[in-house]
Formats: sequence, structure tokens, C-alpha cells
Amino acid sequence: MKELINQYRGLRREVYVLFFGRIVTNLGSMVWPVMTLILRQKLGLTATQISYFILGSGILMLPASLIGGKLADRFNKKRLIIVCDAFSILCYLLCAVLPLGFGTIALFVAAGVFQNAEYPAYDALFADLTTTKDRARAFSLSYLGANLGLVLSPTIAGLLFKDHLWLSFLISGLSILASTVLIGLLVKDITPVRDDGEEGRYQQAEVKGSVFSVLKNNPLLFIFILTSGLYYGAYAQYNFIMPLDMASVHGDAGAVIFGTVSSLNCIIVVLFTPVITKLFKRMRDTGKILTGRLLIFAGYLVFLLLLGFIPGYYMAMLLFTWGEIFSTISEGPYLSVRVPGTHRGRINGLMNVIGSFVGGGVELAVGQLYDRAGSSWTWVLILGVTLLSGFFAAILIFRDRKAFPKLYAGERKETAPQTPAEDSGGGENEN
Repeated sequence: MKELINQYRGLRREVYVLFFGRIVTNLGSMVWPVMTLILRQKLGLTATQISYFILGSGILMLPASLIGGKLADRFNKKRLIIVCDAFSILCYLLCAVLPLGFGTIALFVAAGVFQNAEYPAYDALFADLTTTKDRARAFSLSYLGANLGLVLSPTIAGLLFKDHLWLSFLISGLSILASTVLIGLLVKDITPVRDDGEEGRYQQAEVKGSVFSVLKNNPLLFIFILTSGLYYGAYAQYNFIMPLDMASVHGDAGAVIFGTVSSLNCIIVVLFTPVITKLFKRMRDTGKILTGRLLIFAGYLVFLLLLGFIPGYYMAMLLFTWGEIFSTISEGPYLSVRVPGTHRGRINGLMNVIGSFVGGGVELAVGQLYDRAGSSWTWVLILGVTLLSGFFAAILIFRDRKAFPKLYAGERKETAPQTPAEDSGGGENEN
């Protein structure tokens, strides 16, 4: 256990502050996990109508991610986070005092828009504050912090769902407020770390123009964005079709069951993120991405085959969460070392946009298919999208070395045959 904790030592102070900030924020993330059930059971929407709502919400958040990414590359990232949080807090507090209705949901979506606008700055800041060799640990720590805060919130949301839903909005607003104060007071130095090593060449490159200039110079990034977008589309069904199926099979108890399954997701993340980070630290990010896709597929398949058998949900969640861990701890580091630091915010914003667009499209198709053909055929679509994401992840493994050869330069040095001079000790000064 001590060794697992020690792997996170040696990072900059600001990284740990952001880590604690994510814990506090996600302590109050109680509404999104039960949003499908709010729309279904509180407001009486059909699965198709819910999918339209999710798609519409995603469309509203598209410009927020793009604008937030552009602002993150041009202005102070810390201040951008604080300003966006301030508007989110106001929206959540209003949701807590107003009667539940479509106006309340609109305010909740507005809070999500501002949260979406700050995500590119948050991710770019984690990359700015770490060197290439430390980035996997930093993103792992960020992900761990987010889920430490989420361990209890879905279960509490399920318990508050029936009679005290307003309290979920209040707790969310106060949690974001506490996180904002923490970041505002304790994050002092956000000067980007300069990584002049071989692996830092791509992120130190000077690229003028828009984000599309970066993508033009590195076309394999399109494949990465595509596999990520499909992954987000498939992953989102965890909060959509799973609660719908549970409500269909278990009635009102479905909200509580889904809350406990969601909490298990966070517990598994907390327990296994340090373990997976440690055990697979030598695995390339591309390998982790593919492993994550395959485990997500296995988790969904187990859920489908064991629907109605409650212990089966927890088995499925174990596999699903392992896949989530592999995907999350690899995507941030993969992207951050392959794009210039001057464009990180915009690339992260574009990732969020494509993820929302693909996710919304999948939600729309899933909602209509669920109403017309039922659960089984809907799961065929979801599993197909997951496998397609895995197919593009496999392409990354085979083409990444050619597209970004400098990232593999150290590997070539290790495997290169030694000369006679090197055998006799003449290689001590090689660089």
C-alpha cells in the first residue's frame, strides 16, 4: 500500500491542490447520475424524449468547450476556472430553491455549460504543471481525486431522489464553492513546465494558426479523436440505458440499485487506479487505450446477459470500471505529449465537442431504438459502437510509432546493438 501511495510523490504543489479540489467538487456530484431517472419518473419523459434532451444539452455545450479551450490557451487558466465555477454555483443554488420543473432542468444544464467551459483549462493545467515522465501519474491522481469524491454521492442521490431531490442541488453548489475557494487561495504558480527531452519535442513545437493546423501536421490525432469520441458515446450509456433497464426490471428500487452500482464504480476506481497505474506503468498509452475499450465491452456484455440478476450488475461494473481506468489514465498523457502546449486547451475543447456530438448521436439512436425495439437490440448497437472504438484504438498501436518516432527514440537506444567500444566501457558518455 505504501508503495502505491509513494508513486504519486514528487509532483508540484499545485497538482495536489487541484487533486483535492476535484475531491471536494465531486463530493456534490449528485444530480447527473440520476438525471435519466428525474426525467423519466419525476417529469414523465419517454426514452426518446430523454435522448432528445441529452442531445440538445450536448449541442448547447459544444460552443462552451470550444470557447473554453480557446480562452484557456490565451488567458490565465486558474482565473478561467474560478469564473466558470462562480456561474455554476449560482445555477445550482437556484435549482435548490425553485420547484422542480423544466425551468430547474434548464438551470442545471446552464451549470453544466459553464462546467464544460472550464474542463479544457483543467486538463491543460494538469499537463502544464508536469513533465512528460510525470504526466501519467498526474492524470492518474486527478482521476483518483474525482472518484474519491464520487464514492458516496450516487448512493446519496438515490436515497434523496424520492423526497429530497432539492438537497442534491444544494450540496452540489456548496461543494463547487468549496473547491473554488481552495483553488483560488492555494494555487499560486501555474507557470508551465518546460520539457526539453526527446519526448517533449512535439509539445514544445511552435505551431502557428488554429487547432486544425496541429491536426493537419499530425493526422493520426484524427484517429485518436475518433476512437475517443466513440468511446465517450458508448461510455455515456452507463448513465442512460442501465438506469432505464433497472427501472424497468426493479421499479422504484431501480434508482437505489443504480446508485449503489454507481458508488461501486467509484470505489473500484479508488482501489484499483493506483494498482493499475503501478502495474502497467511500462505499457504504452496506446496499449492501455485498447485494453480499456475491450474491458468496457466485456462489462456491458455481462450486464446484458445477467439483466435481472442483481449481483451480475456488480460483476459487470467491475469489468466496466477497469476499462474506464485504463482509458482515463492513458488518454490525457497520450494527447498531451503529441500536441504543442500552445494548443492544449483548444485540442481538449475539440475533444469535448466531438465526445458530446458522438455521445449525443448515440444517445438519440439508443433512445429511439429502446422505445421501438426494446433493450436487447439497443444493446447490440451499444456493443457495436464499443467494438468500433476498439478497432480505431488498435490502429493507434500500429501507426503511432511511425507518426511520432521521437517518442520511441529511447526504446531504440535500449535495443540497439553495442559496438566494441561500448562493450569495453566507451559508451559511458552516450546521451
